[in-house]
Parts: sequence; structure tokens; C-alpha cells
Amino acid sequence: MVAQIVFIIILLGAVYLFGKNVARVRRNILLGRDTDRSDRPAERWAIMARVALGQTKMVKRPTAAVMHFFIYVGFVIINLEVLEIMIDGIFGSHRIFSKPLGSLYGLLIGGFEVLALLVLVSCVVFLARRNILKLKRFNGTEMTAWPKSDANYILTIEILLMTAFLTMNAADYKLQLLHFGHYATAGSFPISGFIAPLLPSGPGALAGIERGCWWFHIIGILAFLNYLPYSKHFHILLAFPNVYYSNLKPKGEFTDMASVTNEVKAMLDPSFVPEPAEVSRFGVKDVTDLTWKNLMEAYTCTECGRCTSVCPANITGKLLSPRKIMMDTRDRLVEVGNNIDKHGKDYTDDKTLLDNYITREELWACTTCNACTEACPVNINPLEIITEMRRYVVMEESQAPASLNNMFGNMENNGAPWKYSQADRFNWAANDKVD
Repeated sequence: MVAQIVFIIILLGAVYLFGKNVARVRRNILLGRDTDRSDRPAERWAIMARVALGQTKMVKRPTAAVMHFFIYVGFVIINLEVLEIMIDGIFGSHRIFSKPLGSLYGLLIGGFEVLALLVLVSCVVFLARRNILKLKRFNGTEMTAWPKSDANYILTIEILLMTAFLTMNAADYKLQLLHFGHYATAGSFPISGFIAPLLPSGPGALAGIERGCWWFHIIGILAFLNYLPYSKHFHILLAFPNVYYSNLKPKGEFTDMASVTNEVKAMLDPSFVPEPAEVSRFGVKDVTDLTWKNLMEAYTCTECGRCTSVCPANITGKLLSPRKIMMDTRDRLVEVGNNIDKHGKDYTDDKTLLDNYITREELWACTTCNACTEACPVNINPLEIITEMRRYVVMEESQAPASLNNMFGNMENNGAPWKYSQADRFNWAANDKVD
């Protein structure tokens, strides 16, 4: 009974803390401007099934795709075992599903063990890719000590959890063979059966190992649950809604600003009466100028570096890294959220996303080619943040680069990006005669 009470207290505490952390993340995301992503629901469900569930964009890198698939499937299916562990912890039972499921239970446990081994191997491979092979994609100016450590922590935790799960089953298996206590014959152990000979023979020691691994496994899962909101691994919860709310418009299409559109309509049609609209700022200077979808994307970013690895600006040595754009947005959003918690919603710290986090050199290095958007496994769009910040620089500060100012002047005077007047626009055709 004491063990059950302790477990229930730990479970309730973990759920409460997780709910509190998720509420904080939700509050931060909703600091962004509103945007409507409710159109074409059938198409959105199809995209979510294909990209988030089917992971179709992962296959462009086959090795990573296969390893990630093992971890993904293992995470989803092994949670059924976690459900049994929680029920056993609350009611003091042991393998409560074994009798109702009968022979199917053995098949399930055997499948869980195979998946646990695949998850363990995949995590070891991923650790080696990051720390031994040191793939270029996992490095960069934005990949400071914490992002690198975060990835290693996640992989190490998953290895420990899978090891504890298999060791727990191995001890349970030996106790079943000894017909000790309540350890009735149940389950199939194709992987942990190989570990069992390495464990002690005495039932007391085996029971201690089984209970110790049981507690380590479930407390580790609850602790990991509360680590997620602080980690890039939060994408396991946000990937599905983030993909569902993907931008369905053609890539690179600019959004119209209602205030500007109304001014143009009023200029063209004096009888046009625009609806009153509040305009706080043209473009984006800080995270609260972004939409809630942009902010959700910042929390969804897995820091995998696929976007940066295909960015032509980054490849040619320029300062821009699309991954850094998303990481900077998330870091600034967390900072704004912490300021609200400490000082209230009206507090300002005289810092902004532009200049304090993202430099103008990064913004103007972008070629708007959409390679980063195409490469992202969960349909994150760094380009939208870049173009909106450019819009602020141009429309609010009038500080576009000289080359763009020349183009703007030519557009205003000549109706084209070039310096030639409209009357001379086709002179090239008249002078380029072929003998």
C-alpha cells in the first residue's frame, strides 16, 4: 500500500508539472498575432497523415529515416506497456493485462522487446553520428553547448529507459521460472531472455532488480515528460498540429497587409470606404509581431539542421542559418514569457528579435529560394519570419540595402526594376538584329 501511495503522489505531481509547463508554452505561442489556418480541413488532414504520421519527408536521408522510424514506432507502441505499468503502480497489481489478453499478451511483450532493442540501437547510432562521426549538419554557430547537450541527454535517457525495461523483463522472466511470489508465467521475452543469465540466481536479488528497474523506468518516463517542454524533443507533441496548420498557399507567396491594400483601393476608387483596422506595425520587429503559427514552429523545431544544410546562402559561407532563425525565435519567445511571469505582461526589456537575436546581415543573405521550407520534416517555414522582418526594415525604417533602394526608385519612376524609361524598354530588340 505504501508503494502505491508513493507512486500515485509521484504520478499526480508529474502530471501537474507537465500541465503547468504546457500551459506556459501555450500562453507563449498565443502571444503571436492571429492567423486563420482553418481552411481546407480535408487537405490538412491528408498532409498531416502523410508528413507527420508517414514521415515522407524523412526518407530523403535514408539512414536517419530508418533509425528515426524505429524510435518513432517504439515510442508510440511501447507506451502501451507504460499504460500497464501505471495501472500496476496504482492498484498494486502485476502484469494486469496478462490474463485478459491471454496468448496475445506474450506476442505484445515480445514485440515491445524487439522495438526496445531497435530503439536502443538507433539511439547508439545517433549518438555516434553526433559525437564520433561529428556530421557537419549537427554543428554551426547556433549549436552551442546546450543544443548539443540537449540532443545527447535525450538519446542517453532513451538508452537508459530501454535498458531498464529489458532488464526488468529479464529479472521478471527468471522469477517466473522460479515460481516466486506473484510472478506468474506471462509474456514472451525474446530479447531479455538473453540478458537473464547475466543476472543473479537468488529470488531476493532478482526481485530487487525487477522492482528497481520498474521504478527507474516509470519515474524516468515521468521525468522525461517534464523535460520535453524545455527541450527540442517537444516536437513529438507539436509536430502533428504544426503540420496540420501548414501554409497551403504556394511557397514564397507574400501575405497582403489589409491596411496597405485598403489604402491602394482607396487611391484607385475614391468611393471605397475601408473597414477600420488597427495597425500596430508593418512587418516584424519582435516575436509578438509574428503569428501564433510562427511561434508554434519555433517550439516545433527539432534542430536537425536539414534546412541549413540545403541553404545556398549558408553553403557559400554567408551568415544565414535557417535553423538559427527558428532557434533565436524560440529563445526570444521564452525570454518574453519569462519576463511576463516575473514582471507582468506590460514589462519591456528594450530587446527585440531584430538586432538582439537576428542580425540584418542574416536577413539580407536569404535568397528566398524556399529550400529550407522544402527540406523541413515537419513543414516549418523560416522564410516567412525572414521576409516579415525584411518588411519591417523596409517599410518602418526605410533601411533597405542600396541595391534594393535603386530598384524601388526604378519601379516608382519607370514601372520596372531597371533604370530605363518605359519608352526605351524595347530598344534592345530593335538594336539586336541578326544578319
